[in-house]
Amino acid sequence: MIATLGLLANSSATIIGAMIVAPLMGPIIGMAFAVAMGNRRLLKRATFSMVTGVLLNVATATLITSIVGLDALTTEVQVRMQPTLIDLGVALAAGAAGAYAKARKHISDALPGVAIAVALVPPLSVIGIGIATWSKAVAVGSTLLFLTNLASVIFCGALVFLAQKYGSLDRAQKGLAVSVLVLALLGLPLGFSFRDLVVRERTRTHLNLLVRQQTSGLSDVGIESLSVRRRRDRGLLVNLEISAPSNSISAQDIDVLHEFLEAELNVPVDLNVSVIPIDRFRALTRQRQ
Repeated sequence: MIATLGLLANSSATIIGAMIVAPLMGPIIGMAFAVAMGNRRLLKRATFSMVTGVLLNVATATLITSIVGLDALTTEVQVRMQPTLIDLGVALAAGAAGAYAKARKHISDALPGVAIAVALVPPLSVIGIGIATWSKAVAVGSTLLFLTNLASVIFCGALVFLAQKYGSLDRAQKGLAVSVLVLALLGLPLGFSFRDLVVRERTRTHLNLLVRQQTSGLSDVGIESLSVRRRRDRGLLVNLEISAPSNSISAQDIDVLHEFLEAELNVPVDLNVSVIPIDRFRALTRQRQ
């Protein structure tokens, strides 16, 4: 509930509070311990607790979103829609830290920080938001993020427990193999998403460079939104929304922009530009006589 309200209100502080609570951290670390020990009974119990928590979180988020409503996706929701390999790296490190903290009682106070890093609950809330708003992109993206966090914590957690002399490698082999397979499968969409992120940021950088330095006709332009998608022929589809003074953008300026992007990115680019006209007014204070 806390995470969902924070996401709907676009409140980072509220979301961090939900992360600290992190009710799923215990069952998931329990799953990692069960994998290391080869304890099927414990694994079933921990998995049942985890699945129950997941379903309750998603159902609660769906209900709250349906009641409160959501006119537009907040920034906090959007950042959890497109996980990349960076999120995988963070989750792997956090999983190792969580297991180590659990194995060492004197540093168990670090668990809240680990819970914040992994952020298990907010992605589930975003899944509920996606279901309530009938948004496939939101639901699928946040599901990928949660599965990435889940698999990473279990895998690295099991390795850390093994390193701490809990369980044996022989008993853990099957569980570790399944974890590696799941991470490999998740790595494919995460890799594509990371590649798109790099391309998008390169495009934004080049656009800013052009706006500021290359073309005088675009000197007063502001970039309002930018989306970059790959075409099937490995080219790019760039949708750009800019703000500029009325009648300051010409077809020639757009051609220059298109040629510059293709030259810098070294790929064919389909460029769609929407211009938001800006009217400027100036009012001066009259001097008193």
